Amino acid sequence: MQARIEAIHGDITRIHADAIVNAANSRLAGGGGVDGAIHRAGGPEIMEECDRIRQEQGGCPTGEAVVTTAGKLPAKKVIHTVGPIWQGGKSGEEKLLANAYRNSLSRAAELGFQSVAFPNISTGVYGYPKKEAAHVAVKTVKEFLDINPGIKKVTFVCFDEESFKIYSGLIKG
Repeated sequence: MQARIEAIHGDITRIHADAIVNAANSRLAGGGGVDGAIHRAGGPEIMEECDRIRQEQGGCPTGEAVVTTAGKLPAKKVIHTVGPIWQGGKSGEEKLLANAYRNSLSRAAELGFQSVAFPNISTGVYGYPKKEAAHVAVKTVKEFLDINPGIKKVTFVCFDEESFKIYSGLIKG
């Protein structure tokens, strides 16, 4: 069975999946946007595990991913990844963003997860243009799923209508 990729317009904190992905900062210190919403909805257990990871390894570098509890969220786990800050596209942003998606999926596959939900990484305060970010995300996910059949469903959870239309078009195309 081929993995199913879908885009939905919704709130990632309400998604039932083996893992949801958090667009975190490198300090794993909580923040605004998706990061803040996940920490608020999931409760203090998520931050407690982020604190432990920060003490053990100093945080999470851009493009990498770590896993914590999901606390009170309906997902089983949260995969925290750090996307790049947009600097005009000439500073390796595309590679770093692809790594964020690929490493998140790798953590999910290592844990035997079959369903993963992603936000639109780096497109908020990090300023990555939505269309360019969506192309990287969909391409990277499709390539990963082609060689890793264990993940059966990937959902791009789009907070705004514009992103939903972009992702839907790329997935269908």
